[in-house]
Amino acid sequence: MARTVNKEEYAARRNEILAAAQRLIYTQGYERMTIQALAKELGMSNGAFYHYFASKPAVLEALIEWGQPKADDLLVPIVHDPRLGALEKLGRFFAALDVARTEQRALLADLLRIWFADENAIVREKSDAVIVAHRAPMLNAIVRQGLQEGVFTTPYPDQAGLIILAITRGTNNALLQLMIAVEPQRAEQTVREIIALVAASAEAIERVLGAAAPCIHRPDAAAVKGWLAGGQARETEQGVVYAS
Repeated sequence: MARTVNKEEYAARRNEILAAAQRLIYTQGYERMTIQALAKELGMSNGAFYHYFASKPAVLEALIEWGQPKADDLLVPIVHDPRLGALEKLGRFFAALDVARTEQRALLADLLRIWFADENAIVREKSDAVIVAHRAPMLNAIVRQGLQEGVFTTPYPDQAGLIILAITRGTNNALLQLMIAVEPQRAEQTVREIIALVAASAEAIERVLGAAAPCIHRPDAAAVKGWLAGGQARETEQGVVYAS
């Protein structure tokens, strides 16, 4: 008679599978990861594995969604805080993402290289789609509030979130590439390049919105050096690395 698995056990085992999938994606790349390798990593049979996930793409979709609640927990309270004006909400929104980036700086440089490898192209694409689905509505809500308060002037509030995220995705991809390529003899130059890149992105977003005043934090040299120095620390505990 087959053993009955309760909901808590099922959820815990499913999370173990996702954690193992994340490790294999980081070390091998998504394209090279197999169901057999995942099952072996977990000490389970292929048949038992399929009790949790029907396919490799199903694992990927679950893995990408797995990392979102933590990010949402940072952002949703900001968006719905009735005490905050739109400018402050937007500033805090991006400040929260800076906090998340600071935590993720612990990723090893090799993991960043894996993230940008061809084998993980589909992971990056699907991650971007999930991020847009979660965050664009939040940003649109802030923009609509800003229009009501007269601090934004964009005529496209329902498209603003998509445009903002397109800017931030490009910026953060370029930022991570700079972090990967940093060399000791060019460290100060890289810091200056990162500061200019993030400042240009912030200004572009503010212009898209027609913001009445600067509202997105620009990092200083000390903060950027902290991002670069963190590359030798530990991995994040949960969720795929998001470039946005």
